[in-house]
Parts: sequence; C-alpha cells; structure tokens
Amino acid sequence: MNDITPLHGLAMVLLLSCWFAYPIILKLFGIGPLNSQLVTARRQWIHEMAHRPGKPFDAVLLGHIVHSVAFFGSATLIVLAGIFSVVVKLDGIHKTLTGIDFIQPVSLELFILEYALLTGVFTLCFFSFTYALRKLLYSIALIGALPESPNEVVDFDDLVDDTTTVITEALKTFNFGIRGYYYAIASICLFISPMFCITATLIATSVLVFRQVRTPTSRAIARYIEKTEQRLK
Repeated sequence: MNDITPLHGLAMVLLLSCWFAYPIILKLFGIGPLNSQLVTARRQWIHEMAHRPGKPFDAVLLGHIVHSVAFFGSATLIVLAGIFSVVVKLDGIHKTLTGIDFIQPVSLELFILEYALLTGVFTLCFFSFTYALRKLLYSIALIGALPESPNEVVDFDDLVDDTTTVITEALKTFNFGIRGYYYAIASICLFISPMFCITATLIATSVLVFRQVRTPTSRAIARYIEKTEQRLK
C-alpha cells in the first residue's frame, strides 16, 4: 500500500471526526442540536399525554416515529446487502474505476481500504437505526406504564423525565444514523481523490450546521421552546 498518503489519512480522520463530533461542533456556535432543544417539548408532550384519556393521537405519533426508524433500518440493510454482494468483484470494479479519467488511480489495497470506509459508514448507520428502534420500544413500555391518575402519584414528574430521556436518546441515535448518509456521500468522494473527500466532508458538515442554526425551522423551534419554558415557569 505504498500509494497511501497523509492526505488520504486526513480525509478519513476528518470524515469520522466531523460525524462523531457533530454535537461538539454545534456547541462551538453556542447551541446544541435541535433534538436536545426539543427535550422541553417532549417532556411537556409526555406530561400532557398522561392526562389525556384514550391517547389515540399520541399512538399515531409514536407509530409514525417507529415506522420511520424501521424504514431507514430496512433501507440501510438493502444498501449493505448491495455493498457486500460485490466484494468478490472488487478487483474488476477497481480496474473499471481506475480507467475513468476524473478518478485518481490507486492501488488495489488502497481501493479496498476506501471501500472498507464506505462499508463501515453504512454499517454504523444500520446499527444506529436498529439501536434507536430498540430504545423506542423501551419508551413505548414506559409510556404505557404511566399512571392513569398522575395527580395521585408523588414521583410522577420523575417518571415523565425518565420517559422523556429514553425517547430523546432514541432520537439522538436515529439522527446519528441519518447524518451518516451525508458522510457516506463524502466517503464515496474518496474514490475520486482525498481532496474531493475533504471538500465533501466540509460541505456536508456546513449544511448540517446551517440547518441547525440559520433555517426558519431552527428559529421557529427555538422560539417555541423559549415560549414553552416561559409558560412552565
């Protein structure tokens, strides 16, 4: 593997660092992820849910979340099946790609390493979705066990807080997998050149941060949470 350069290593490290350190990057802008900001809204939702009879609307919301996570898990599994199905043909794929003008020629060993990075990204995405689904199933059990007469339970607020924490952790794991798709695109760019991968990684990170900070959605959520917190004081 004599054609691997420090630039290749930098591209791989930068990609994984931006993905895993994304919440830390957001803190540099003085905010946390929207998912963390929504903890207040989720806590209020669980609190109101316990006081509602029947809860059909809440069941629809929970079902939608579970189905969304399950869909991404199934879709990622299909992607992984496609990736692993061509492992035995990597030599031929390598020869085809290195014959394309705009793709930087690399050795078979380096090509396998780049392919392993792409496979690893999608594998982590799949594990994130399945783990998020398990956490959501835990949260459903906690919601179902909430007392029917909340005013008669001394530690009801603690039960709400714990249920909110489990749901929030499930969505954090789910969002980690969603972000992995952005960085999977960046890892594909590594087949072209390490500089192309670095550029794609920085663009993906910038887009993700922008959506958390400067979009109308993020501003509306911030205002909503601020008003909710003021109302609860």
